[in-house]
Amino acid sequence: MAKSNNNDTGVINLIGAGTDITGDIKCNGDVRIDGTLNGNLNTKGKVVIGETGLAKGEVTCKNADISGKMEGKIIVSELLSLKPSSSISGDIITNRLSIEPGAKFTGNCNMNDTGNLAAESGKEKEKK
Repeated sequence: MAKSNNNDTGVINLIGAGTDITGDIKCNGDVRIDGTLNGNLNTKGKVVIGETGLAKGEVTCKNADISGKMEGKIIVSELLSLKPSSSISGDIITNRLSIEPGAKFTGNCNMNDTGNLAAESGKEKEKK
């Protein structure tokens, strides 16, 4: 029997280098940012911010690999990997965290199990 995974659509959404997007993005597939995103990103897939990428806003995803810059809160339900060229200014909420030497991080980090991440995110939104 074939394995069915509703979150994995096989679609990769790409914001290329030199592209600036302002606004919120909501999708089910993976997202790679090599340009600039000014807004919130919510996906059930993986987020990759390349070395030339910049994300300003709140990012919510399943997994994330950061090599570029992130300014704002990031909520990752599974694994967040910070590569040597990464720079994060903002809060992190994740289940598992990998930080390679050279990565820069300024902010608070809260590590919870997957079940508490959605509740934590919901609490923050209720405060607004």
